[in-house]
Amino acid sequence: MSSDRTWFIPAGSASDGRADCRITPESAGWTYCGMYVFTLRAGDPAEFTLNGEEGVLVSLSAQNFTVTVDGRAFDMQGRDGVFAAVSDWMYLPVGSQVAIAGTSGEVAIVTARASQAFPVHYGSADSVAVEVRGAGRATRQVTNYATPDSFDGAHKINVCEVITPGGNWSSWPPHRHDGIGECVTMNEEIYYFRIGREDGPHGDPTGTGLFRLYTVDGSHDETLSIADQDTYLVPEGYHGPTVANPEYPMYFLNVLAGPGEDRTMAFCDDPDQHWIRESWAGVEQDPRLPMTSATGRVKK
Repeated sequence: MSSDRTWFIPAGSASDGRADCRITPESAGWTYCGMYVFTLRAGDPAEFTLNGEEGVLVSLSAQNFTVTVDGRAFDMQGRDGVFAAVSDWMYLPVGSQVAIAGTSGEVAIVTARASQAFPVHYGSADSVAVEVRGAGRATRQVTNYATPDSFDGAHKINVCEVITPGGNWSSWPPHRHDGIGECVTMNEEIYYFRIGREDGPHGDPTGTGLFRLYTVDGSHDETLSIADQDTYLVPEGYHGPTVANPEYPMYFLNVLAGPGEDRTMAFCDDPDQHWIRESWAGVEQDPRLPMTSATGRVKK
């Protein structure tokens, strides 16, 4: 069963002035999560103010650029693609004025409505926790920039990125965190996708993958072909799998935030699929992972 609603944002359809992609809580139709993506250009800094929002900045493909936060400058190393390395990153406080200056490449800033003040934070790439989850063809890499277990200097925002090798599944088994019924956790979530090609360092315009979302009440069930730079908003429902086509690794950047007093990444599995986690016992993880580290692509 499907409906005529969608939370899918195709690449290029949410540009706004200087931003290649700009999602606000208002444009998304919810309360907390947002995002900017900028392409850096010489002599044309990307500038914005986080009014009532906190943010996390990561490089997508920008290298050697400067981020100025309330007049204080930070030199960022970045990376030349999401499949090339783990990036250094920054936490941007509520109300901060930000300017990003560089000559090329892309950066992403994911945001969450927040009210508590925390200091600006620079995180080096080698301080970022990288874990391998799942098993078999459901093995994926999760890079934890600002999750509750990896960073406590934030009010609402939770941020990680996931790399799925070609042929593998992520967001599996399907799960939700929509506060409906017995699932008490409530988080909005954004998926921002980059689709690579074989061993390339970054997204590729020929790449595609798949994504599914279905709601508890059965009113909405959508499976989409995902291309490089597409975005999907998740206000409710079970989401998963995300599927990386063979030869086309998939990356997605996640931001989650909700009304709870404590930041959380908790979720509720589809009860019909929860058994899958137990089936991974004794199954080897995909040897292609982890794919990236602070020093670059991991050689296998």
